Parts: sequence; C-alpha cells; structure tokens
Amino acid sequence: MAGLENSNYLTTYLSILLVLLGVAAFFVVRQVLRTRRIETTLSRLQNKLTKEKGTAQEYYELGSLLLDKKLYTQASLYLKQGLKNLADEDLENAAIVYNALGFAYFAQDQFDLAIRNYKEALKISPNYVTALNNLGHSYERKQLVTQAFEAYEAALKHDPGNQTAKRRAESLRKRLITVSK
Repeated sequence: MAGLENSNYLTTYLSILLVLLGVAAFFVVRQVLRTRRIETTLSRLQNKLTKEKGTAQEYYELGSLLLDKKLYTQASLYLKQGLKNLADEDLENAAIVYNALGFAYFAQDQFDLAIRNYKEALKISPNYVTALNNLGHSYERKQLVTQAFEAYEAALKHDPGNQTAKRRAESLRKRLITVSK
C-alpha cells in the first residue's frame, strides 16, 4: 500500500512539474516571438529609412522602438525627422512625437530640451496628461519644485484618477509646505 501511495505522490509531483515547465516554455516562446517581431520591424525600418525618405509614422515607429531599446540619441534623431515630415493638419500626432522626443532628451539628462518638447506637446494638446506628468518629472529633476507641482496639478485637473500625478503632487506639496515654514 505504501508503494502505491508513493507512486501517486510521484505522479502528482511529475504532473505539477510538467505543467510548470509547459507554462514556462509558453512564456519563453511568446517572448522570443515578440522580440523577433520587434527586431524584424526595427531592421526593416532602419534599412528603409537609410535608403529612402519615409513617412512621419515610420520615423516615429522607429524612434519608439529605439526608445524601448534605450538607444536615446538615435531615437531622438528619428523622432526629429518624424516631426519634419508631419503634415500641418496632423497636430494630434505631433503632440505624441514631441512627448516621445522629450522623453528621449529626459533619458539623456537633457532636461531643458525635454521641457521644451513637453511644452510643445502641450501647446498642441493642452490636456495631454502624459506630457504633463513628464513635464512635472523634468521640473523635479531640475529642482524646480513649484513648476513641477503646478504640472502635476494640471494633470490632475484633466485626470483626477492619475496615480502618478497624485503621488508626486502630494510629495511636492509636503516639500513646499516645509520650505514655506
């Protein structure tokens, strides 16, 4: 009887192990396929855009992929090219590209350029909450607490549920109160 019971435990453990290995294999294969798709797109866009002029969408897509890969200098070049190719009536997309370009500069610790691009995005789309959050973060990094607080408060005005803006504004509020005492 004890041998049968041990056999049942062994079967259960092996089953659990096989299920866990199957789940792990699924996630590994999924990640490999996703990475391969991204690398293929990256390669295709780089090849195309080095040989011929592309659309604003292609420059933005390549810039975004390079941002994801933390290649900020290259990303900023392609994003600037995307801005040059945007049609005047395509303002909504221009705000997104300016925000991405601001992020590229922010990641390189070029906060003044980041702020300038976030502000350009906000000129086009004043209620662009992501750009407001990014602007606040840039101001924080420059130790401009009042401006950072104002940016987060503006983000909260447009999106009261924004957790990032809530958390940062509350932290800055405490700092401002401490300074004013």
